[in-house]
Amino acid sequence: MTPTHRTFVMTELEGRAPYRLLTGLVIPRPIAWVSTVDEQGRANLAPHSFFTVASGDPPIVQFTSVGRKDTLRNVEATGEFVVNLVPHALLEPMNATAARVGPEVDEFGLAGLTPAPSQQVRPPRVAETPAALECTVHEVIPVGDSVLVLGRVVAAVVDEAMLDGDRPAEERLDPVGRLSGSRYVTYGRTVNLGRPGVPGTTS
Repeated sequence: MTPTHRTFVMTELEGRAPYRLLTGLVIPRPIAWVSTVDEQGRANLAPHSFFTVASGDPPIVQFTSVGRKDTLRNVEATGEFVVNLVPHALLEPMNATAARVGPEVDEFGLAGLTPAPSQQVRPPRVAETPAALECTVHEVIPVGDSVLVLGRVVAAVVDEAMLDGDRPAEERLDPVGRLSGSRYVTYGRTVNLGRPGVPGTTS
């Protein structure tokens, strides 16, 4: 049976309809749980679900701030941030840090989390997370109603128990991904499929 497709012309949609459509189709999305400090040294922690790797060499990751938030202001002021992995066990604390609170509120304390000193940057990482990427700002780019932040990874801190040799074992990391609305997806069945004609891509 041939499927019946519906076309959404973005310029004909109103309000947040394009956002809802895109976040319902670009799934699942990894979550950048970004910790920063402001110029006074106060810590901030917030999740951002527009997140991915931008470059392998040099190692650069990117996340998007939808609107101007404390995370973005801190990144612009200090030039540093940490991306903390969100495993299933920390899903509820992560969600707690999404609360809209003032810059004087410590989200680490709000969510019952422990700030741990980073190795190469000033912002702390989440002590309870199995992995964190310490970053310095590479570039900040306004895009529409959002701002794209590219960060050069200067250190990766990974729990030894999460490693298989030098490689992270995703089943041990047990990451969660963002769907649309308030829905998330947890780590589940995976498929191992190598690229045709490219040796070694099934490992």
